[in-house]
Amino acid sequence: MVGPDVPIPLAATFLQDNPWVGAVVAIAVSVAVAWVVDRAILHRGQRLAAAVMRDDVTAAVDTRMRFLRRLLTLVILVVGVMTAVAQFDGLNKLATTVLASSALLAAVIGFAARQTLANLIAGVMLTIAQPLRIGDSVTVEDESGTVEDVRLNYTVVRGGDGHRLFIPNERLASGVLRNDTIVEPLVGLEVELWLPLDSDADRVLSALAALEGTPVARISEVTPDGVRYTISRGSVPPRERPQHASRLRADALRALRGDGLLAPSAAA
Repeated sequence: MVGPDVPIPLAATFLQDNPWVGAVVAIAVSVAVAWVVDRAILHRGQRLAAAVMRDDVTAAVDTRMRFLRRLLTLVILVVGVMTAVAQFDGLNKLATTVLASSALLAAVIGFAARQTLANLIAGVMLTIAQPLRIGDSVTVEDESGTVEDVRLNYTVVRGGDGHRLFIPNERLASGVLRNDTIVEPLVGLEVELWLPLDSDADRVLSALAALEGTPVARISEVTPDGVRYTISRGSVPPRERPQHASRLRADALRALRGDGLLAPSAAA
């Protein structure tokens, strides 16, 4: 007599005879679950974080949530692929035989994915320690910009002129990183001017110190080619620094010309 339990072995037999169907189903389910989890964290997670903090989501929380979304998506997809591969007995037995030795497994992973794993682990470290966050104004290897995103393998930094730098997370975790907004959301306004070596340093410093906003002027470097003066004037939002810096340079040039001093040979 045929009972209600008959379809189950029939389905199992069908999947054994057609492993491709099981593999496709496993991958499709993993993609669907990854998409649902990503959307849930994106929408409900942000609302929950905002409700708990009773304010807008901070840059630190936003950075962690973005990285968590991508990490969970990666884990779910990897599990789906492994489940799909397990549907094929031949591949499953081959993988078990070849990777039976833990030393061989470590060697294969270390050789094939060392850089990828290093960047992934560095991304986890950056997300936990947070030397940078979304929206921070940073300088990495003489390149300055605003952190736009922290992804699994690399971080996106947008320069002042709109260009984007894709920096591997490993370089950020192991290198020197300057973060101007880690403590407060404003950055210092500072520009440099080069003047000839024979210019009157006292008059130059007096003219620069008399600018609007009472900036601080100092001699930063003296070389056979000229003298580098640094002018600092308050703090400004990171996005407005290029405009304020340009205005400060123009004010300095006008003041120097107005006092009859030599015009700078170059400005930086």
